[in-house]
Amino acid sequence: MTMNIPYLDLKRVTALHGEEIQQAVAEVVGSGWYLQGRALHQFEMNYAKFIGTKHCVGVANGLDALTLTLRAYKEMGKMQEGDEVLVPANTFIATVLAITENRLKPVFVDVEEETLDLNLEMLRRAITPKTKALMLVHLYGRCTYNEAIGRLCEQNGLLLIEDNAQAHGCRWRGRRTGSLGDVACHSFYPGKNLGALGDGGAVTTEDVELAEMIRTIANYGFSEKYVATKQGRNSRLDEVQAAVLDVKLKYLDEENERRAKLARIYYNNVENEAVQLPKMMNEGENVYHIFPVFVEERDRLKTYLAEKGIGTLIHYPIAPHQQECYAEYRGIEMPVTERLARKELSLPLNPTMTEEEAKWVAEMVNSFGGRNVEYQ
Repeated sequence: MTMNIPYLDLKRVTALHGEEIQQAVAEVVGSGWYLQGRALHQFEMNYAKFIGTKHCVGVANGLDALTLTLRAYKEMGKMQEGDEVLVPANTFIATVLAITENRLKPVFVDVEEETLDLNLEMLRRAITPKTKALMLVHLYGRCTYNEAIGRLCEQNGLLLIEDNAQAHGCRWRGRRTGSLGDVACHSFYPGKNLGALGDGGAVTTEDVELAEMIRTIANYGFSEKYVATKQGRNSRLDEVQAAVLDVKLKYLDEENERRAKLARIYYNNVENEAVQLPKMMNEGENVYHIFPVFVEERDRLKTYLAEKGIGTLIHYPIAPHQQECYAEYRGIEMPVTERLARKELSLPLNPTMTEEEAKWVAEMVNSFGGRNVEYQ
């Protein structure tokens, strides 16, 4: 027996709210206003309220959100070229690209194997007089903030920048990720929990000066039309994407709850000793953008599940410090991150999946390697 369970079917995801999305897009098309109009303003207000910040600035994509934030801090005199930014070694390369594009120095910090959180002792040891910020990544949809990290940043005068690209709607003690630090950067790539129909991104913050600086730089550096006070760029969230996101935002908490229910099926039913699941978090602290498992024979498990009709992905097979473009960092050792990159496999998990499909995935994972465990 096999079942056809793709890793992610974006057509099915979009169809969940297809009529509303089509209506919203039609309204934008009919308005004749396609950039920096009503739809963007409405989404920025709604997303800021959702996250719990005063300000939201829509930009073209998640990488731009990160890059523009660091650039804005440089323009404001809070950072300068050569300053150090602490960053988890276990992250998507965009986090690091934003740092190096601003001619800042990434300082990689390894993570804990069981929790996937930053190794606090390594984080403390990495701080030098040149360290100006911590880029905290809520990878896989897991909240990686804690009181110790907050205290560490405060005691050392570090800016706390959240990379919230994978954790839309995640909570920590009643507050949303995206409101826990000085600023947060969000991606609305189509596969995200809150995904557009193309690229999109945003920055959320309480800091009005920072928000205005990002908005200026993202719009050619204009303080007013045709008056450039900064050497800016073009990075804007368009009206169509803003309208789509505003529709999907209404359902985000509900869909995250659906993800959590499916994740519990994995936690309750995957019993293959060869397959390591990440430590389960408190309710609301993980929105399960990605459900990673870790297995020595990762590639063989991937092939085995594909034969059973189950789609999987690998996040991420090469850590940033081992990429060719960052050859100068290849000499450093990040043993946990490197093991995770070698062992990680992402199981399908999205709001269109049924509980029966999740149970089937769990059963097939259990049967890998000769085991055949009944699922609950």
